[in-house]
Amino acid sequence: MSSGSHLQSNIDRFSGFENDYDRHRPKAPETVVEILSNYLGRKPGVVADVGCGTGLSSFVWKERAERVIGFEPNDDMRGKALEHLSGLTNAEHISFQKGYSDQLALESSSVDIVTCSQSFHWMEPVSTLREFARVLREGGIFAAYDCDWPPTLHWQVEAAYKRLIDKSEAIIAIHVPEKYRASKRDKEQHLTQIRNSGLFRFSKEIVFDNKEQCDAKRYFGLAVSQGGIQSVFKLGSTGLDQEIKAYQSIVENYFAGRTLDVMFSYRMRLGVK
Repeated sequence: MSSGSHLQSNIDRFSGFENDYDRHRPKAPETVVEILSNYLGRKPGVVADVGCGTGLSSFVWKERAERVIGFEPNDDMRGKALEHLSGLTNAEHISFQKGYSDQLALESSSVDIVTCSQSFHWMEPVSTLREFARVLREGGIFAAYDCDWPPTLHWQVEAAYKRLIDKSEAIIAIHVPEKYRASKRDKEQHLTQIRNSGLFRFSKEIVFDNKEQCDAKRYFGLAVSQGGIQSVFKLGSTGLDQEIKAYQSIVENYFAGRTLDVMFSYRMRLGVK
């Protein structure tokens, strides 16, 4: 999130469900580390993970970077990351700070890689990219990567997921005035924003997938961890109850007690300074 241009509603959207988020959301794939380290040409000295949430995208760098700094404005999310950190050994090089994407407590030209995992669409892109370019060293890399929702499983399950998400957004539109709603930008514009900034000598979109094991409980939990559904819960609305029950039934019937390898599809948009 950005500071002067951030929306408090974007930050507050993630309050209070850090445990569900952390339990169900995917960790950053090793492919992210492999791609970015290869593009850099060496082991990164400093990785800044901006909008790091509970650290799911930060800890993947534990053995692969000299220093890892996670920036997260939401206290609940950052608190969960710090909880994880306290349980690790040999992790003195990892830290988490409260911070916004356009005002990072970092020296200019001090960072090798800046990442935004499932977070760049919450940030004001112009001021954020300017700040990322400031802190990156020459040849440093910015990468925004996101996974498609829902993970690929079966069209009937995914259609039920879409109905659930659409209903949650409709409830929010009715009960929350527009000025108080979270506002996310179109992820399809990430690459264009990187290119239009004029701050990066090379830019590209990279598509890859990562398989993770899911049972019905986790796949259902992925939907419940979505910010829109959590926002409806915070409203105290029962408007989603029927859709949630129907979706859970469809998921449980499909998994039928099995644990399956589920495909998470990722899109990475990167720029090299």
